[in-house]
Amino acid sequence: MTDFFAFIRDHADKLLEQTLTHIGLTFVSLLVALLIGVPLGIVIARRPKLASSVLGIAGVLQTIPSVALLGFLIPLLGIGVGPALVALFLYALLPIIRNTYVGIIEVNPSVKEAARGVGMTDKQVLTKVELPLALPVIFAGVRTATVINVGVATLAAYVAAGGLGEFIFSGIALSNVNMMLAGAIPAALLAVGFDVGLARLQRLSGEKLRLGALAFLILVPFLSAFYLVPGRQDKLIAGFAHEFYGRADGYPGLTKTYGLNLRPRLIDQSLMYEAIHRKQVDIISGYSTDGRIKAYDLLVLEDNHHAFPPYDAAPIVRQTTLDRFPDLGPTLDLLAGKLTDSVMTALNYQADYKKQSPEAIAHYFLKQTGLYKTPESTERTETIVMGSKVFTEQYILAEIYRQLIEGHTRLRVATRTGLGGTQICFDALRTGAIDFYPEYTGTGLLVILQPAATRLKSLPMQPDSVYQFVRQQFREKYQLDWLKPLGFNNSYCLMMRREQAQQLGIRSIEDLVKFLDKK
Repeated sequence: MTDFFAFIRDHADKLLEQTLTHIGLTFVSLLVALLIGVPLGIVIARRPKLASSVLGIAGVLQTIPSVALLGFLIPLLGIGVGPALVALFLYALLPIIRNTYVGIIEVNPSVKEAARGVGMTDKQVLTKVELPLALPVIFAGVRTATVINVGVATLAAYVAAGGLGEFIFSGIALSNVNMMLAGAIPAALLAVGFDVGLARLQRLSGEKLRLGALAFLILVPFLSAFYLVPGRQDKLIAGFAHEFYGRADGYPGLTKTYGLNLRPRLIDQSLMYEAIHRKQVDIISGYSTDGRIKAYDLLVLEDNHHAFPPYDAAPIVRQTTLDRFPDLGPTLDLLAGKLTDSVMTALNYQADYKKQSPEAIAHYFLKQTGLYKTPESTERTETIVMGSKVFTEQYILAEIYRQLIEGHTRLRVATRTGLGGTQICFDALRTGAIDFYPEYTGTGLLVILQPAATRLKSLPMQPDSVYQFVRQQFREKYQLDWLKPLGFNNSYCLMMRREQAQQLGIRSIEDLVKFLDKK
């Protein structure tokens, strides 16, 4: 708990900022849902034939998984606040429409008849009789919608809309429990706090309830405005992956080496390239062999002070697995040196831009290199488990390994792809949940081993030196072996649109820092 409170203290400013953003997201979407949902509930209460259709459509929208809904909205609205607010609005709509409808139709018909008997118009019956009597039921729907939105708003970080989900996504990517809790606990407290407050309001009666409802309607736009609280604006907008932002060899390394000071939007790494292509951000973190560099005409900024170490790709395998299956090591080493930077970039391009499947890409590559063998039809009694991280290159490498192993040995390969960040893959390997996965030497050095600063300073940042050091340390500490490198270096890098970088005279990270610091 001491570490958790220390983390909260160190990140108090960002936590406050993201909490306000989270509240703003929740209530902007709630405000729109109220403006549309309550009138729609009134309309279907007046026209019962429409009720089943409207409630059915709202119910179907409610059942769509939130990540899938965001995935559907991204091509239409891009990233940022747009898809987040639309998704939250759609989730809030059903309880508001349904409770407004139910509250009105459950008003005693004799009460409505008596109101009409004393000369009230339909509008007066609605505003002076039906809505006041239905208010507790309507508030129950608003209460439900608010709690739902507080929870779903954590996914706004997936599309760079901010909120407490930034801490949760980053914590998952880095296996940092304190970071996850820093997002999850405030989100839970917000949900409980709003639920308790609305429950007390709902229990009021008569004139107090109407005054409370009026106060709430005034409060909602005020809370919505939290999303518009201005923060510091950088000259160029950066969009970084959650893992890159927190890793020692990512943004913290750039800050230490170059003094780079940005307030980036945190985006799921699969959406970063789309964001810069749509001009929603100006700088992204990425990987030097990504095929979308060519597809979107991006410029990789030169790392002239070597903040990023060598990232030679190689498989890490449990030593017990190599001992148990002697033909596995030599089979994996058949790929040594076969995947150069240009080859890996071309394979990534086939997947990211031409949308070919990893299976087809792997099959073509192995055929071209003469390594493909048709798997024998004999029964495979032994199974090894292979893992991978959750980005295109790793899916391709995993499929290449699978086809290679099943063609050259009698082993069956079970895949655990998309395991998330580095720490998740490494923990799975160390505990025996998987037998091997492709990794990068720079990641092994700075993220997993994390040697002392003095030892790190004395280590030459050359590919062979880093590989030998990492291999030796992994053998001694974890009984894990790095096999021969595949032949490409997929380093972290910063990218800009080539046209914009040329206009601003930015060719390197050092140039970027000078531009940002210029008054």
